[in-house]
Amino acid sequence: MTNAMDDIAENAEAFFIIGSNTTSQHPVFGTKLRRAIQQRGTPLIVADPRRIDISDIATIHLQHKGGTDTALINGLSYLILQNGHEDKEFIAKRTEDFEEYRAVIQDYPPEKVSEITGVPVEMLKEAAEIMGTHKPMAVMWAMGITQHIKGVRNVMALAGLQMLLGNMGVQGGGTNPLRGQNNVQGACDLGGLPNNFPGYQKVFNPDVQKKFADAWGRGTAPKVGKTVTELVPEVLEGNTHAIYVLGEDPIMSDPDTKHIRANFEACDFVVLQELFESETAPYADVLLPGSSFAEKTGTFTNTERRVQMVRQAIAPIGDSRPDWHIISDLAKRIIALTPELLSLNAPYSGWDYDSTSAIMDEIAALTPQYSGISHERLENGERLQWPVKGYDHPGTPILHVGEFAHGKGKFKPIEHVPPTESPDDEYPYIMSTGRVLYHWHGGQMTRRVEGIMKVYGESLVEVNPDDAANIGLNGGENRIRLTSRHGTIESKALITERVPPGMVYANFHFPEASANELTHASLDPVAKIPEYKVTAVKVEKV
Repeated sequence: MTNAMDDIAENAEAFFIIGSNTTSQHPVFGTKLRRAIQQRGTPLIVADPRRIDISDIATIHLQHKGGTDTALINGLSYLILQNGHEDKEFIAKRTEDFEEYRAVIQDYPPEKVSEITGVPVEMLKEAAEIMGTHKPMAVMWAMGITQHIKGVRNVMALAGLQMLLGNMGVQGGGTNPLRGQNNVQGACDLGGLPNNFPGYQKVFNPDVQKKFADAWGRGTAPKVGKTVTELVPEVLEGNTHAIYVLGEDPIMSDPDTKHIRANFEACDFVVLQELFESETAPYADVLLPGSSFAEKTGTFTNTERRVQMVRQAIAPIGDSRPDWHIISDLAKRIIALTPELLSLNAPYSGWDYDSTSAIMDEIAALTPQYSGISHERLENGERLQWPVKGYDHPGTPILHVGEFAHGKGKFKPIEHVPPTESPDDEYPYIMSTGRVLYHWHGGQMTRRVEGIMKVYGESLVEVNPDDAANIGLNGGENRIRLTSRHGTIESKALITERVPPGMVYANFHFPEASANELTHASLDPVAKIPEYKVTAVKVEKV
């Protein structure tokens, strides 16, 4: 997020939420937004194919078709330009390539956008008027717009919208992705991406290569690695021979589960480091007992770039150990077996950490955004949002104030690209997937909680009442069969107007009826994220 959550709730003059079920998946922030709407009267625009909870208090709900986000955003930008609501001074002083952007936007008049998205022209005009006359506006999104073959393009389109309105680098504005899990931001910050060293320092940059080689005692190949959505399917192609899974359940969370199972079955060696035996556990050759947040000390970096202390509350249970202990021991054993891999005279090459505070000191030494962060500062109660440029730097609650990190903001002309799959005679419905309030991801923890299972104890697939009547459902204990080009599941149907006609919504919390048995592995060409949100299916009564 470019802005802090409390800043958005307190200072934004309008909210635009697209592809985020905020009150269900980010309930603390969702509550802050709800209060701002109720107490300050802040107008809210929600863009989502489903009628999610927060749309009930929205000024306007743009219920666009799945996979048409770019067209919708471009159409709103067209109307903002037509109304003369663009921030001409911001565009002139702080951006470039605006004319190329404008040329593409001119091809998205409201009539055309309405035809693509299904949103009435008058609603498009109303939303654009709110955006153009209520500044600053904060934009929030989540995986509803990123889990597409054009997820990166959708985000670029939103960045263009905010630059068009001059809503960057100001209180109450910004581009604000809401991260899907508690430390996704921290994992990305510290090298959990195949093209970056910690701190988004590019692996192919020679200066960066030398910096880490000097620090760690070993260089690495100056090339971009692969994402999990590339590595796992390459087992059957003979390119991946071992997989180390830490705190993830690919059998539940990756697309096209049948194909994922086949790859794990064929993999030469699989290690799983986890709290419980997950659906991936049967495929593991070695199970390493990791520990939960309550059993270890360290930090999480949350969605607003804020680094937060996690303090051990209980001793690790049984044979479990903190993850960094396990990883350090593995590294030491690898070094002992192959000492030629590492020069032990490097400052950080020994893996002999005595605490997570020492690990944070290494992070600060090598990662510019974290260079002023220490456990001592966090324990003293300082609220530190990166970049923190030194031990006397207070952190950065708002990014891009005065100028962008790399100079001028670049407008990117983004065209609408249709999704990989569309409804047809054989598969007439579109299925979207996601989480529900009561469960989390693959459900390995939440399905073990008796109270939660009493409230939401089985898979439910949302079906519109009109579609339910056509399928032959009567509103009772209806079970349905969903079939895609990739698999079949059976589930109880939840008949609701939350989904529009022609769309069903399924979750992946329950292994006996996971939506990912049906999803396909089409990937965004840049981020390599799967298109979970648009799968063509047929629905039948069982």
